[in-house]
Amino acid sequence: MGRKRLIFFSVLALIAACAACLLFVYVYGNQPFSSFLHMFTGKSVISLYFADNDNAFLKSEQRSISRPADPAEFGRVIIESLIEGPGDELVRTIPGEASLKAFYITKDGSAYADFTAAIRDRHPGGSSSELLTVYSIVNSLIMNIPEIKRVKILIEGRESMTLAGHIDLRFPLKINTALVK
Repeated sequence: MGRKRLIFFSVLALIAACAACLLFVYVYGNQPFSSFLHMFTGKSVISLYFADNDNAFLKSEQRSISRPADPAEFGRVIIESLIEGPGDELVRTIPGEASLKAFYITKDGSAYADFTAAIRDRHPGGSSSELLTVYSIVNSLIMNIPEIKRVKILIEGRESMTLAGHIDLRFPLKINTALVK
């Protein structure tokens, strides 16, 4: 009798587990893996874009971070992670002395990132370096936050023509995957 009862409850537990999995997939089936991770751990896997060693392309670095519910606060976390710099193999794109003064997202999907003057004053210069800095910010935000469609970079609360003399910052920028290797 004990063996039959054990088999019965094992089969019942297996059926319940399968039903729970089917319900989970039905309810959350269109969500990416990082959404599942976030639900269970409070963390999300994000892609941050840094320069390669040749300063020619952007490369993705995966990080697991705590994801705030507010997309604007999440944007702030992403930019602060970019300022913090990459792990071992990639090159920072934003000077370590720079900091984010403000970040907000409008209803039309435009994100505004306001940096201190150090992003301009401490930038190493050069057109390719400037291009990678700008799209490190733009791509990291747009690729990780679905509410963001375009990014406007401000310096000290004001519009800037360029960051270091080459890339036009007067208008919000869209993602540029051609720079990603």
